Amino acid sequence: MALFTKEPDKNAKIQSTTTPPGSAPGHAGSTPSPISAVASRANGPAASEGRAYLDRGSKISGKISFEGPARIDGEVDGEINAKDVLNIGETALITAQIRAASVSVAGKVNGDIVATQRIEIRPSAKVNGNITAPVLSVQEGAHFEGHCSMQPEGIREDRKVTVFPKEERMAQATGGQKQA
Repeated sequence: MALFTKEPDKNAKIQSTTTPPGSAPGHAGSTPSPISAVASRANGPAASEGRAYLDRGSKISGKISFEGPARIDGEVDGEINAKDVLNIGETALITAQIRAASVSVAGKVNGDIVATQRIEIRPSAKVNGNITAPVLSVQEGAHFEGHCSMQPEGIREDRKVTVFPKEERMAQATGGQKQA
């Protein structure tokens, strides 16, 4: 399947083979046919985990946006926006600000991650940056260095903090009496 279109790859070839007599698929001693090998590659990480897929060896600098589910196993430097699930594979090297509905990290990320639903940091992950999500899962073995906020982003923006000057705080503490 082509990476950025919904049209099938015109260069993909499927070889047909016949099964030798006396052996059926799935029985001990049988070898997988080339058809199943091609089908398993075609239904690999891109097909099973998302519509968009950046494989190992791909490098992108700049701003990238995904409408649907996506998986990244390559390198990205810049900014990533996803409206759906974003999976960052073990071989990924990300130096970017990430905004998505849900983020699962198994590779290396340097930059802030903001998710509206959840962030999952897997055992192989190394995350350096601040993370914000209402649900956070950090699995044993994962490396995370940064600050974490588990409040929904809308609540955080609406929150107002009032700081009183020191004299007013002292007056409130003594019941409104001024000290001489």
